[in-house]
Amino acid sequence: MDPIMPIFVGAIAAILLIGILLRRLKQPHVIAYLVAGAALGPFGLSVVEDAVTISRLGEVGVVLLLFFAGMEIQLPKLLASWRVPVLGTLLLIAGSVMVSFAVGWWSDWPIGRSVLVGFVISLSSTGVVMKLLRDRGETDDPVGIDVTGVLLAQDLAVIPMLIAVSLLGGTAPDALTVGSQLVGGAVVIGLLVYVARHDSLRLPFGSLLREDHELQVFSAFLLAFGFALLTGFAGLSVALGAFVAGLVVGAARETEWVTEALHPFYVLLLALFFVSVGMLIDFGFLYRNAAVIGALLVAAFVLNTVITAGILRLLGRTWRNSIYGATLLAQIGEFSFV
Repeated sequence: MDPIMPIFVGAIAAILLIGILLRRLKQPHVIAYLVAGAALGPFGLSVVEDAVTISRLGEVGVVLLLFFAGMEIQLPKLLASWRVPVLGTLLLIAGSVMVSFAVGWWSDWPIGRSVLVGFVISLSSTGVVMKLLRDRGETDDPVGIDVTGVLLAQDLAVIPMLIAVSLLGGTAPDALTVGSQLVGGAVVIGLLVYVARHDSLRLPFGSLLREDHELQVFSAFLLAFGFALLTGFAGLSVALGAFVAGLVVGAARETEWVTEALHPFYVLLLALFFVSVGMLIDFGFLYRNAAVIGALLVAAFVLNTVITAGILRLLGRTWRNSIYGATLLAQIGEFSFV
């Protein structure tokens, strides 16, 4: 028997059992995936040791997550609330850097480190937030629109962040990379404007695929990963490309057959992404450094929540929506590791 079979069955069984338990406790599925990964990974029971392969498969799930989220967003609503994504992201980055400078001055940090830490704590996890919004059906709600806009703006803000970090580190950024990122960002913005100005779009061969369910799967995959590949080549986030692809499909009113074709893959692969994140949890390290990790975790969460809630309130949102949106954005995203 193939040795991968018991591992696969064990992983699925663990996700199912933990998911049922946590559902009774009214916890989101994300928690079940993380706990299952921690239990099965190299720092747990060591049932699964090839975390790299699972992580790569999981990244495919993140692409599908953003693709589905894009289909659920009404682009005119997103663009109509541009003040929150643009001004909110700029103020959030500025506020985080200012706080980091204050800590750096107290701790005698060099300027480069203060700026870097400020950038790191200002970025949120697109995958985690969009998963929570989709599970709660809030993607197209006012808070969901604001939070999604901020996440997209953060993806674009990574470009000047990387340039600034390179300059402060004493290394000049590669001109070709910077150029491709700027061009890619301009193309994405132009495409969003084009989609917003046209009431309906037609996908190539869309009418020919309505009755061919097998080819629908491949065409839907091509749409999601084709856009992701293009933004990846441009030096941007692949998640950004997948989200834009979802917006295009949503504008073309082709969401029904695309959703039916890809949803089973989306559920499985996105679960693998969070399982792979759970596998990174080193219980021994957490135990040895519990006090420091706990203090940093609370400090980062409280700091991000206070700054973001204040900014959203300043931009006209209610205190309830401001605090809720800030809580969603309070964690530190995976892009910060770059």
